[in-house]
Amino acid sequence: MVVHIVMFRFKDERKEENIARVKAMLEALPEKIGPLRSMEVGVDFLHSERSMDLVLTSVFDDREGLEAYRVHPAHQEVVALIKEVTIESRVVDYEKGED
Repeated sequence: MVVHIVMFRFKDERKEENIARVKAMLEALPEKIGPLRSMEVGVDFLHSERSMDLVLTSVFDDREGLEAYRVHPAHQEVVALIKEVTIESRVVDYEKGED
């Protein structure tokens, strides 16, 4: 299993509106992209100095599934918006073994 985690910091301009828009677009992806097994999108409520604004956690069967997601047109549409409305992102991809 492959876990893909991405955190985003949004630009101040229309921040709440853009967070809601990106969240909705991300949450629509599981029904559009077969290899995407699960997805959770969270919005930060603490707003601390260290906080990012939004986190995405998604799960795939394997690295090939992650790659299929990465290049899928529906994902690329969200990526284009994210590039416009964010100032920073961080990512971690890791393999999780079966217990």
